[in-house]
Amino acid sequence: MKTVETKKAPSAIGPYSQAIISGNYVFTSGQIPLDPASGDLIEGGIAEQTEQVIKNLSAVLEAADTGLENAVKTTCFLKNIADFAEFNAVYEKYFPNKPARSCIEISALPKGALVEIEVVAAIICSQ
Repeated sequence: MKTVETKKAPSAIGPYSQAIISGNYVFTSGQIPLDPASGDLIEGGIAEQTEQVIKNLSAVLEAADTGLENAVKTTCFLKNIADFAEFNAVYEKYFPNKPARSCIEISALPKGALVEIEVVAAIICSQ
């Protein structure tokens, strides 16, 4: 196993890694809408926060030599399931390959975030 770390995404705020590579897969930790430079929660609603979460995930996946296009499974946590349609409108722009997904409402997320997403992605080796 290999630990993935990049300054282009927020540092872990606990005893965990941004991601772990095992075999030909990378497993990201959940990302919330933090600004990587300041570590602060970005302002805005579900659309803005989802955009930032996906930017953070993309940076972590890039550090693992893969990308969103290779996502095979996502797990999405929403503070309010009523935000589902607006969340989905942003999500589908970045995941056109439609990976398997779970999306659930959760009572609270770190730092008061509205959304958190984790990804499992394949690492495609060019031959």
